[in-house]
Amino acid sequence: MKIHLTTILLASVLTAHAAPTQSIPQNNPPKAASSISVAASMPVASASAPIGVIDAPTIAATAYLVKDLQSNQILASKDIDKSIEPASLTKVMTAYIVFKNLNEGKLKPEQMLKVSEKAWKVEGSRMFLEMKKPVSVADLIKGLIVHSGNDAAITLAEGLSGSEAKFVDLMNAEAKRLGMNQTHFENTTGLPSPKHLTTVQDLMTLSDAIIHDFPDYYKIYSLKEFTYNGIKQPNRNLLLFRDPSVDGMKTGHTSSAGYNLIASSKRNGRRVVSIVVGTASQEARATESSKLLNFALQNFDTPKMYQAGQSVARIKVFKGASPDVPIGFLNDTFMTLPHEHNKDITPLLETRQPVLAPIKKGTEMGTIKFMYQNHVLAEKKVYALQEVAEAGFLGKMWDGVTLWFNQIFAS
Repeated sequence: MKIHLTTILLASVLTAHAAPTQSIPQNNPPKAASSISVAASMPVASASAPIGVIDAPTIAATAYLVKDLQSNQILASKDIDKSIEPASLTKVMTAYIVFKNLNEGKLKPEQMLKVSEKAWKVEGSRMFLEMKKPVSVADLIKGLIVHSGNDAAITLAEGLSGSEAKFVDLMNAEAKRLGMNQTHFENTTGLPSPKHLTTVQDLMTLSDAIIHDFPDYYKIYSLKEFTYNGIKQPNRNLLLFRDPSVDGMKTGHTSSAGYNLIASSKRNGRRVVSIVVGTASQEARATESSKLLNFALQNFDTPKMYQAGQSVARIKVFKGASPDVPIGFLNDTFMTLPHEHNKDITPLLETRQPVLAPIKKGTEMGTIKFMYQNHVLAEKKVYALQEVAEAGFLGKMWDGVTLWFNQIFAS
């Protein structure tokens, strides 16, 4: 049977939001042919969605990315898939593994861990642990995040897995599970190593996972200072002291990587995360990150476009007990829109035809592309909101004949 892509021009975004249950006849789309050709030539949304809509600021960094986590839209970027050295941004994954084990009960905050000679001797930033002196997991986590302590990273790894190498295996397995396909870790600290590489795209995936999966532990990233062993050290994330909306996340630096920063801001209900790598100084990474966060927060809104379970259209179903199926989103759907252009967005629904029963509730049915002029601002998958069982013998036979005629005349 021949499968073809059908693109339907839906009502405007505002109309779709107010009256999403309108039926869209899939078997006779008056504008489908022209819509298909236009949609097929559109640039990919992830290449920096608002290109040509609002110009992003110039950012002095090797690579960067800013994303609205509520809509999952990239608002500005450069070289997001370029291999880079994460430096101490590595410790976001170190922390992720620790948080996961805390949630699973394999580790407890009050648990005391011994400090090995390897951890005590490690170079770079540290929380100044004393060899063989037990320290609590809770303090080690603060030392890992606030002080960026390499000694804390190794002590946690050894305490959980027996060795840093075994813990690194967990880090790489977790990176694979999260979809960080261009990331490979060789240590828990971020100290330079030839194959210890990632991308800002993968780091964004990890940052999103930390915020989403461990909201209680994420609060530690907002601590401005931490005192251990009588030594008080400030958080190196300067934005925590300058912008009250910034509540995380992590700094990194080596001579070969430059100065890196993941910064997270929550303002007016929106969560926006920026990543800059390869900047020239501690001040530069704060300044460039601030540019990206303010660009995203001051020029865009992220309204809720559709409620979970809200029908946005109905599409024709062949050989089904029902002639069509309502489609929509399984979760509340948000979209980041430029202030001045939020009424100029055109949604295009793409589905593969013909659609045959049976259909399970939650089956992916197509994609809505939200267009501004020639740009794809975002793509959202839509799903079947109801189950459609197979029709009886006569219904299936009639639809089979209809499909046969459609295929003949479409050839």
